Amino acid sequence: MNNYLAEFIGTFVLVLCVCGTAVMNAAYPELGVGFLGVALAAGLAVLVMAYAVGHISGGHFNPAVTIGLWAGGRFSAKEITPYIISQVIGATVAGGVLYLIASGQTDFNLAGGFASTGYGEHSPGGYSMAAAFICELVFTAIFLFVIMSVTDKKAATQFAPLAIGLCLVIIHLAAIPVSNASVNPARSTGVALYAGDWALAELWLFWLAPIFGGVIGALAYRVVNSTQNIEEMAETNIPT
Repeated sequence: MNNYLAEFIGTFVLVLCVCGTAVMNAAYPELGVGFLGVALAAGLAVLVMAYAVGHISGGHFNPAVTIGLWAGGRFSAKEITPYIISQVIGATVAGGVLYLIASGQTDFNLAGGFASTGYGEHSPGGYSMAAAFICELVFTAIFLFVIMSVTDKKAATQFAPLAIGLCLVIIHLAAIPVSNASVNPARSTGVALYAGDWALAELWLFWLAPIFGGVIGALAYRVVNSTQNIEEMAETNIPT
């Protein structure tokens, strides 16, 4: 139960900080927050919460990460569903708290999308559905490859949260103009439930693409790592 609570808290903080930065700072572009500020909020939130509760639950905070780690042989199948439920609930509560805060502004409305992810006319840069799908798939694959790599027992795992957080920053910098950067189905769900309308209609893409991408990235690391292990074994068996 502690694992599920840790995932709830971690996802709550992540979604509140990322979407809160996007929603509540959008009206102040002169302060220079912009895409860079949102990207930093994403990376720093994951970094902080990974150090805070990662030792309890593993610090997934993302259904695509949970499923990807299972595909990579690092997570039990029986824990997938309760982890994802905890993450989605955490994201949804974060969306509700953000709504309560943001709606305190006199001219607040949901017309701007409430930091929801989208494509076509709802993409910040007007990118197509296909472009958004590829973007979410590829960047989530990169994210899982990095996670699998830096949490490997042969890696310097004490620095894993730092590498993962920085990876999420650069992913957001590249993906925000395309899809508003999800790479996390819980993050997309947490605000789409309040934005409604088109955000819910397009939510399928932000589940499907990140999950497929996460599996691809995890499997890619397994292939690379297994190849390295074979080479290391061959080197140790070379006759002298």
